[in-house]
Amino acid sequence: MIAFLTGRLAFKAPTHLTLDVQGVGYEVHIPLSTYYALPNVDEVIALNIHTHLREDAIQLFGFLSQSEKESFLLLTSVSGIGPKLALSVLSSLSIADLVRAIQTEDVEKLATVPGIGKKSAGRMTLELKDKVHKIHGMYPRSSAAEESDPEGPYEDALSALINLGYRAQDAKDALKRVMKDTTGSLALKELIREGLKELARG
Repeated sequence: MIAFLTGRLAFKAPTHLTLDVQGVGYEVHIPLSTYYALPNVDEVIALNIHTHLREDAIQLFGFLSQSEKESFLLLTSVSGIGPKLALSVLSSLSIADLVRAIQTEDVEKLATVPGIGKKSAGRMTLELKDKVHKIHGMYPRSSAAEESDPEGPYEDALSALINLGYRAQDAKDALKRVMKDTTGSLALKELIREGLKELARG
């Protein structure tokens, strides 16, 4: 069972990366929160890994922080929530917002996550309310990616929303509404988050 990997970042995308560990390339699925904080390609990184075994495949899920991994494992312990939905939650909500929503039983906020309906959100609050204290620390909000040039965030945000399962045109329309209603520029993280809110409104 792989629990930790250190290697050269060979490729990165909003949903996954390739880690070169002494000449062996590992494909690792990641949440957007990890993607935001990744260094440049060819730099060395260390990832906390969860190995998910299926009948037809072995999948690796990676996180830059231990608190992300702990949150992921807690989420997948909820009935009806698999690894893909758990990544969607971590891609849509910061760990601080996730913990707060669970502790306050904010079903409405949890239900804004793509793929999570009110029924699943209710199960999350019921099953995790007494467990979220196990998450150590909070994931840092800032990253080098947020300081990138202002032209880049729109395309990166669009790509991220499409990778989360939204239709390209719906994602474009949502981002246009966000940018129209915003004065000044938004960092990539905020642009995606506001885009998700617009998409949730329909």
